[in-house]
Amino acid sequence: MDGNFSLLTSVRAPLTFLQPGAAKPYNYQYDPPPGIERRGGAYVERVVEIADGRPLRGAFALDVQGFELLHSPTLAHDLYDEQELADVYRPEIEHLVKSVTGADKVVVFDHTIRSNADDHRGAQGIREAVRRVHNDYTDKSAPQRIRDLLPKDEAERRLKKRYAFINVWRPISGPLEEAPLALADARTLKQSDLVASDLIYRDRLGETYAIAHSPNQRWFYFPRMSRDEVVLIKCYDSDPTKAKLSAHTAFDDPTTPAHPRPRESIEVRTIAFWD
Repeated sequence: MDGNFSLLTSVRAPLTFLQPGAAKPYNYQYDPPPGIERRGGAYVERVVEIADGRPLRGAFALDVQGFELLHSPTLAHDLYDEQELADVYRPEIEHLVKSVTGADKVVVFDHTIRSNADDHRGAQGIREAVRRVHNDYTDKSAPQRIRDLLPKDEAERRLKKRYAFINVWRPISGPLEEAPLALADARTLKQSDLVASDLIYRDRLGETYAIAHSPNQRWFYFPRMSRDEVVLIKCYDSDPTKAKLSAHTAFDDPTTPAHPRPRESIEVRTIAFWD
């Protein structure tokens, strides 16, 4: 793949990166106390080259680049319906992650729907696309999340063996024209690019990685994704021989049509465990 990168069709677009500073960045997930900004940290836009990964689709692997595009139709008809998500979609995602990774157990523990469609704008539980380069888990928050979710004895047992946080991202309607995902090749991210950032909830403190820009990073996207496609994104892997994590963000594709189909997507968060 390395030799083919310069031969791929690409776009140039601004991505929003953290500008590292002395203070730890943070993000409140609710209205903060008076006098406190909702988000702390300085962010800067950098124009980067984002390659169309479709010609190399089969060359991407979750354990190498940290992400993978798959053809994976769903039997779920309405991905906004909580009951159908529970009965149909979540079991599908569990099976998919198991089959791709070979994990012995997969826990589906959360999902987020993001929509710019007028019918869903402002609806409870519907969020906007995240337009800052980030990764969802850190060396601190990954094991803590397992302790939060599993019984104590099982959590401690699982933490002694391999585990990986994997997000499964799908357009709810397609082809996706607005705010596609840019994804960083895990091999081009350095530890110095990763800046721990507090994620502050009312009842707990999480931690994510904000990402600082480096000219060594390589970025890809898969234009016009269909509803039958998913991207698997590695958010943390405890196995040091595998890709540890990727980074991702929504971005404005300069080839987007003047009046695009509003972006609607669902991301399901999973943990894969190996015995």
